[in-house]
Amino acid sequence: MPPTSPSSSVQAARQNLAERLREIRLDAGITKREVAARCGWSEAKSGRIENARTAPSDEDVRRWCHACGAAGLAPDLIAANRAADSLYVQWRRLQRTGLKQLQDSHRPLFERTTHFKVYCSNVVPGFLQTPGYATALLRSIATFRNLPDDVEAAVAARIDRSRIIHEGRARFAILIEEAVLRYRLGDFSVMASQLGALLSAMDLPAVSLGIIPAAAQRTMWAVESFTVFDDIRVDHEPLSASVKITAPDEVGVYLKAFLALQQHAVYGAEARALVAKAIGELS
Repeated sequence: MPPTSPSSSVQAARQNLAERLREIRLDAGITKREVAARCGWSEAKSGRIENARTAPSDEDVRRWCHACGAAGLAPDLIAANRAADSLYVQWRRLQRTGLKQLQDSHRPLFERTTHFKVYCSNVVPGFLQTPGYATALLRSIATFRNLPDDVEAAVAARIDRSRIIHEGRARFAILIEEAVLRYRLGDFSVMASQLGALLSAMDLPAVSLGIIPAAAQRTMWAVESFTVFDDIRVDHEPLSASVKITAPDEVGVYLKAFLALQQHAVYGAEARALVAKAIGELS
């Protein structure tokens, strides 16, 4: 199943780096104590680095490689170390200047992706959100996280970014849980408009929109929302952080999950019936 901890990808990257540093030490034929002495720190620190309990700084990596006679390996390992840092980024850091910048920051990734796989268990996917729904959602996020109020600009950026779904150059396989149709974000008119937009999206040539019925007999449980970009990157968004996953084995887990969830979805007339039922239940 997809990782339950938002830091799982980071830990995997840290573990890979730690194992590489250990291999370099063993190839040099020296002990952790000798590495510590040459680097000017405690043996305990060497142990923590090798066991991935302490994330090394760039300077730590540089000293380790130099101590082991492998200074030439330092640049690549430092790059790997920095890549691990970028995998897990707290929302507060991403959103500290407001929500618009976050919307804009994803535009290059969206523009170069040709095949999206999107699973949402909690909200309507951003690609399909109406301005009213996006406003209600982003305002609730800004309020919850005490962010600068640039919701209007952020909504405009999100809607503009979502135009790619109408351009026809990319394909979108989208799955949502039926419960998403009933989570109220906004008043009656906002929800009615949003549900109507989902019906319209089903007619888009580039979009395959499936809905997983609440009554479906499942072999794959509902998980947190995620997006797969060209089968090589996953963005996973738990409450506290944004997690970027690029390790092929972990991406493969999400692809497997998406395929399993897809087996439970209904499409076409059956999906339309679920949306129409949700519209009928609005009051």
